[in-house]
Amino acid sequence: MQTDLAPHLDAFVAAADEGGFSAAARRLGLTPAAVSKSVARLEAGLGVRLFQRSTRSLSLTAEGERLYRQIRLPWTEIGDALADLRQDAGKPAGALKVAMAPAVGRMYFVPLLAGFLERYPDVVPDLHFDNRQVDLIGEGFDVAIGGGVELTDALVARELAQARSVLVAAPGYLQRYPAPDEPEGLSRHRGLLRRALGSGRLMPWTLKSDAGREVVANVRPVAVLDDPEAIARACACGLGIAMLPMPHALPLLESGELVRVLPAWHGLNRPLAIYYSSRKLLPAKVRVFVDYIVEQFRAGGGAERFSKD
Repeated sequence: MQTDLAPHLDAFVAAADEGGFSAAARRLGLTPAAVSKSVARLEAGLGVRLFQRSTRSLSLTAEGERLYRQIRLPWTEIGDALADLRQDAGKPAGALKVAMAPAVGRMYFVPLLAGFLERYPDVVPDLHFDNRQVDLIGEGFDVAIGGGVELTDALVARELAQARSVLVAAPGYLQRYPAPDEPEGLSRHRGLLRRALGSGRLMPWTLKSDAGREVVANVRPVAVLDDPEAIARACACGLGIAMLPMPHALPLLESGELVRVLPAWHGLNRPLAIYYSSRKLLPAKVRVFVDYIVEQFRAGGGAERFSKD
């Protein structure tokens, strides 16, 4: 590529990442017109159109998609390396793009940011809250916090906790419909079931007892939701029994809005982890953020609280 076109790659990558010139301009500290002009100069120099433009949307052309796939990661690594060198001895700095599950992120990780920003004031967390599993590398995230992300050679996961799932209900619901003594009794109850975002399938209630027995409970669905926080609120309103991951159940159990059902049984544990790129040249801002979150989450007892009976 001609070296005189290199300065315009920042605008191209930012516009492709953000899906628009205005959002890219905010990220780069420029005006939308400056970003648009920079992309236009890149297109003119390459002799191809990189974006399809309309009054409401901006999308990559086939040529733009090809260029984006080829340069996104190496260009980001170059930028990270230069940013580190510009700082005093690799001082952590710059925007840090983080994906996290909405409710879990708000309740457990946003409160940790005050201490992080006090320690690293030049890092600017850019938080994205989404229940879906993001493509960390393809979408340009530095870090993701959640569960169930498929590990590849390009990713590293550091476990934060083994999150247990538990059966819960509102006290008012159990006054009307007494709690069962065994999992088989769940068939007589109203169940709040969860639909998996990826497959669209209903998630079964696989239960394990303290004695090691395992059963798949049969429950009559009264409602189906695809968001665990929505299930938690519906359950607190007395709509039925739910199986909730402990991070979602814990605040409502502690407040008394929910109580355990079949406390000698629990769902399968699922890991809660922090994910980041396995590339050798890891930016200082990513390294210190990961270390800080792991340190503070464990110090606050999060791992024990999420796995407790």
